[in-house]
Amino acid sequence: MANTVKKQTVKNEDKGQAQNFAILSPMGENMKNLLSKKDMECIINGDYENVMAVLGIHRDKGSKEVYIRAYKPNTNSIELLDGNGNSLGMMTKLDSRGFYQINLGVTNTDGFKHKFKITNDKNESYIEEDVYSYPSILGDIDEYLFAEGNHLDLYKKLGAHLMEINGVKGVGFSVWAPNAKRVSVVGAFNNWDGRVNVMRKHYNCGVWDIFIPNITEGEYYKFEVKTHEGYILTKSDPMAFYAEVRPNTASIVYDLNHYNWSDGEWMKYRAAYNSFDRATSIYEVHLGSWRRKGENGSEFLNYRELADTLVPYVMNMGFTHVEFLPVCEHPFDGSWGYQVTGLFAPTSRFGTPDDFRYMIDKFHQANIGVIMDWVPAHFPKDGHGLIEFDGTHLYEHADPRKGEHKDWGTKIYNYGRTEVSNVLCSSALYWLKEYHIDGLRVDAVASMLYLDYSRNDGEWIPNIYGGNENLEAIAFIRKMNELCYGNNEGIMTCAEESTAWPMVSRPTSMGGLGFGYKWNMGWMNDTLSYISKDPVYRKYEHGKLTFGLLYAFNENFILPISHDEVVHGKGSMLQKMPGDEWQKFANLRAYYGFMWTHPGKKLLFMGSEFGQDWEWNANESLRWHLLQYPMYKGMQNCVRDLNLMYKGNSAFYEEDFDGKGFEWIDHANANDSVISYIRRGHDYNNYMIVISNFTPVVRHNFKIGVPDSGVYQEIFNSDDKSYWGSGVKNDGEIYATDEGMHGRPHSIELTLPPLSTIVLKHIRY
Repeated sequence: MANTVKKQTVKNEDKGQAQNFAILSPMGENMKNLLSKKDMECIINGDYENVMAVLGIHRDKGSKEVYIRAYKPNTNSIELLDGNGNSLGMMTKLDSRGFYQINLGVTNTDGFKHKFKITNDKNESYIEEDVYSYPSILGDIDEYLFAEGNHLDLYKKLGAHLMEINGVKGVGFSVWAPNAKRVSVVGAFNNWDGRVNVMRKHYNCGVWDIFIPNITEGEYYKFEVKTHEGYILTKSDPMAFYAEVRPNTASIVYDLNHYNWSDGEWMKYRAAYNSFDRATSIYEVHLGSWRRKGENGSEFLNYRELADTLVPYVMNMGFTHVEFLPVCEHPFDGSWGYQVTGLFAPTSRFGTPDDFRYMIDKFHQANIGVIMDWVPAHFPKDGHGLIEFDGTHLYEHADPRKGEHKDWGTKIYNYGRTEVSNVLCSSALYWLKEYHIDGLRVDAVASMLYLDYSRNDGEWIPNIYGGNENLEAIAFIRKMNELCYGNNEGIMTCAEESTAWPMVSRPTSMGGLGFGYKWNMGWMNDTLSYISKDPVYRKYEHGKLTFGLLYAFNENFILPISHDEVVHGKGSMLQKMPGDEWQKFANLRAYYGFMWTHPGKKLLFMGSEFGQDWEWNANESLRWHLLQYPMYKGMQNCVRDLNLMYKGNSAFYEEDFDGKGFEWIDHANANDSVISYIRRGHDYNNYMIVISNFTPVVRHNFKIGVPDSGVYQEIFNSDDKSYWGSGVKNDGEIYATDEGMHGRPHSIELTLPPLSTIVLKHIRY
């Protein structure tokens, strides 16, 4: 069975059949080809890769006669029309299943245009363009760059795109499926019949394409893939910009050129807003459960409703950035978006791509940066997705020792395949460019870096040097970061990386992975372990509170209290705290005070800012009704004021990643469970003093050493009555004495509130 049309010699037993068909060659080809009964059967059965060599317009090399062929199942007849709608004759039906041909004789085809007037098997007539009369939508440079793995704008070529060819409007479709026997576009426009719009294959890069005239934005479509084993797969478009709302899985043609942005000022100054020496306080949000509407919270807020409610809330709370759990299209709500099937489509659960843009635009107009979780670590096994896309292990490794996450039931991308790396890099660039996303938080980086991640002996394959490092994934990560930073001014990337892998947030030129930031998982685990202990035992755990400063400046750290800390039986942040109700809230306020003044940028998951009393449930709204009670409202007030204090005092953020921005005053007072330290900004004389008391004891006449003489003032106290604290404070001015202490030339005497963090500022000499 022929996969391409080749020069053939007609066998004696085939002569009778071959005489019924023309000896033809595709327009522009120099070789003579025979259309045999066998070739026609291949077209009808969907077994012909190069359909353009058979269907459409062709000239016989010998006789110079022009033939047009079409395959239209479920039809009674086809009349050929010229470009003006005049009849050129009825096409001969060579096979009852819908294969047609017409001989136009020796005809000049320069500028020749034609259409089909089709009568279907229901005797309904309509006019249709010949899709095989249009040129490829893929150029030679596109083929070369994709095969090389460097097509940065790949999403502008693959997928579905509204376009006009030869004065005719329609949609160009293209998809990468190099090992498929046949690929077709299916949709309502062809009755979801994969035999109709078979695509053209580009053998240099394995991409199939076709231009289908007279279909428009909003068309639902999929790709029907026939494997070499004869199986039929129906796949969503991996590069689709928009998709049906789950559980439906069709892709939708969408024009990305509608939206007019209004965030010019933000984009102009974004590099300054997102620089390492600026305040960064991130509010992490799951869009489906931040707030809901409808009876019993049964309905999601859409993107535009979120823009009207979430944006002012984040702004009022003083956060500088918002971070969304993955918004890429995903089939299962319970994955929270971490098992992606649409790397280029914002989920349709909440609206259209332009609705999503509107929300981002509103955040930017409020001077709030937008970060999104991006998941290149794995993908789900849903049949309409990437798994065995063309009947082979195309996107994933074939060997499960490299290609499968057993813990998560997902597949691992084959990062060593240039085309796969290209698709992933193009996805990252797409979100930054087309949606003005300011940062990508890359999930599960540790699972990408290690070949033996969550695997036992014998369940993984060492690299070429015998080690457990995934060299292909490392190369991909570095390339992705280089492209993101090199092509988008002022953006950030962040790694959720839970091991001691070195130089995660260092430039690739230094041998690093190239991320801008790394989540400080060690600090989070240690400090949560400490604060969850009853205060009477904390003196034995004191090192967990201070250990993070031994490595705080090895990376550009973000301190994360994320969704992962308040699910799966871990309880809410409030539930982690020991003691009675008052102590729980006091502990949490003191902990947040410690977090906001500690070196590193900040991230807090939604609901934690008001002390939600139960762990996060993605299937329901946050428990906003709790804010009617003073303890929850007080917690919310505390976090808001922490953000305002943090943003208003550059000593807390200008030197986050350099040791000169932090000095211990006293880290050794384990018996009292008290720590004290100094934060400094670019200006050495611009400093703040922080004291945390992690016991429920009021400590009067408590002395600490300070750098300068003069007057200090308390500017923040987590025990303030407006936060539902006890109201123990240091009113007025605090005068330093010349009595040295803690290696400092001066000291001050304070009252430490119970379970509290207080902040002092030197106001004058």
